[in-house]
Amino acid sequence: MIDSDTAEPTTDPPSYEVFNGVGRAEILLVCDHASNVLPAAYGTLGMDSEFMSRHIAYDIGAADVTRRISRALDAPAIMAGYSRLLIDCNRQPGHTTSIPEISDGIEVPFNQGIDADEIERRQRAYFQPFHAAVEAALEQFSKRGVVPAYVAMHSFTPIMDGYERPWHVGILWNEDTRLARPLIDTLSEWPDIVVGENEPYSGRDPEGYSIHTHGGDRGIPNVLIEVRQDLVDTHHGAELWAARIGQAISKMVERDAPFKIERT
Repeated sequence: MIDSDTAEPTTDPPSYEVFNGVGRAEILLVCDHASNVLPAAYGTLGMDSEFMSRHIAYDIGAADVTRRISRALDAPAIMAGYSRLLIDCNRQPGHTTSIPEISDGIEVPFNQGIDADEIERRQRAYFQPFHAAVEAALEQFSKRGVVPAYVAMHSFTPIMDGYERPWHVGILWNEDTRLARPLIDTLSEWPDIVVGENEPYSGRDPEGYSIHTHGGDRGIPNVLIEVRQDLVDTHHGAELWAARIGQAISKMVERDAPFKIERT
């Protein structure tokens, strides 16, 4: 456990980034796993530094895609500032996957058996500020009389447990299909895109936090988009997929907005 309360002052970056905060589109982009950064006091959480560049530390390419969509659509975006290994901003606090002791078979030494004080410290310093920023952005929409489309951006590994995942992009939702169905339909119009419907993960998974808390609980239309990492691990790939996904989101909003609060 790291006693960050007594650590030397650092120039650690903030726990979140607001990108294009003045964007006027009726869309809020959120990237829960944008960064592989760790606070200086935590080092590399006791792991070899090479692991911080792998998918266990962050969603490779997701931040690049999110920023490009934000610019193209003039939509505000909220980006998590720290690695999911420190605390996962898309997991329910207190769940075993919130501060993982093992991720994809890799042990995280400084996450082993941490006490309640350290868990609370990470939630207070890194989890809560990010989600408070998301809530603040949603409140700005509310002041404008706008119900936005809540779009969480993620990426997934091309191979998991030896299985080569066939999807290029996955559209995840829980009960509200207002965003998911038109996105699936639009992206499926490209003959070279294989779209996963609640694949490679399910938006109904109760471990998830982002779309449930900020979307479903509020009655705001919400969706989680997963892009395969080998497609967006270069700037060229991120540009291509941001254009495709951005076009699908724009088409959906132009057709279906204004949205209303609907609790299912």
